[in-house]
Amino acid sequence: MTPREIFKTAMNHQQPERMLVDMGKHIGSIHKRAYPAIRNYLGNVPMKNERLILDRMAQTVVPDEELLQRFGVDFRWVVPHYVQVKEREDVDGYIDMWGVPYRATADKDHFAVDGAPLKKATLKDIDKFQWPRVDDPKQFEGLGARAKHLFENTGYVIGADAIKAGPLMTALQMRGYEQFFMDLVIDTDFADALLERITWTLKEMWTRYMRDVGPYVQIAYVTDDLGTQTSMLMSPQLFRERIKPWMTQLHNHIKSLADVKLMMHTDGAVLPVIEDIIEMNVDILNPVQTSTKGMEDTAHLKERFGDRLSFHGAIDVQQLLPNASYDELRWEVAKRIHDLGRNGGYIIAPCHNISHDTPPENVVALFDLVKEFGQYPLDLDAEIAKNNSYFARFK
Repeated sequence: MTPREIFKTAMNHQQPERMLVDMGKHIGSIHKRAYPAIRNYLGNVPMKNERLILDRMAQTVVPDEELLQRFGVDFRWVVPHYVQVKEREDVDGYIDMWGVPYRATADKDHFAVDGAPLKKATLKDIDKFQWPRVDDPKQFEGLGARAKHLFENTGYVIGADAIKAGPLMTALQMRGYEQFFMDLVIDTDFADALLERITWTLKEMWTRYMRDVGPYVQIAYVTDDLGTQTSMLMSPQLFRERIKPWMTQLHNHIKSLADVKLMMHTDGAVLPVIEDIIEMNVDILNPVQTSTKGMEDTAHLKERFGDRLSFHGAIDVQQLLPNASYDELRWEVAKRIHDLGRNGGYIIAPCHNISHDTPPENVVALFDLVKEFGQYPLDLDAEIAKNNSYFARFK
């Protein structure tokens, strides 16, 4: 079976012949400082792309095709171009298409949000704001041809990577976190007007995007954030009342444009709203951040939601991947495949970007272990039982 055929089987919650593995989209690549270390560790794998930046904010690279093949990655992502970006003259930084300023951190590891263009805006100012041009021909230039080539000449799963903006996170960045959270409660007219304009803009962009790549892609990726390490960003009730309708509208629109599975990115402790995520026409939840409250019990996630939702990620990059011994990493891979992979419905991947604090041997071991353990039928009980003391640390 080709990766594309395995994807179809797994997303229908049926047992495929092996586990799917992913890496290389804009949230889920390798930091520019980690990439040379992996290249040097592998030695015999040609890697040239360490200076080709995939995500400017996170400073991740476009992984070389040779590396994707070495790691057995089943997905190839077409990534929208970051357009309408202005370089800042006052500091090392830039202003994105939404008018949000970024500046480089002191160590130049990444760029951080450095202001909110609508922080002091009134309702009347929303229409006056210089919104992104939705008809920019450069945003998706060449993506249709690349997707068509991949579709006709490979068996990979082809993904439409995110435009890297969601209704909530874009509103928070444009308005400022503190001010927008207050808007959601005490200035709902402003909050709704801002969310409506952001959602409309994204829908228009996705319409153009799918016009080019829709006939060839099997998965579309949207990004937002609903959780922190320990809780939701807001109460589930407030989310359902103020945010969920806009996300649902965007998701429904994307799926009306092409026959795709929709994968939603949200970090954090989002267990209280997974039912809502399913109701928002989401097929796949990314990244299953197992280091956060409520998301560590992947067996429970599969049992409770696995007949209606697929999972992507679940390999922790905050503590586990940088610090694990080989035996601990071996147990982790076996555990997540065992919990989430039964009857399909799981794509194993690092849950976020691989940082420069991660030893290259752990990165390579992760993908090698997936090959070892990812064959169906899954029989991993004995492997997991070897390290129950390690498992107890996650109880």
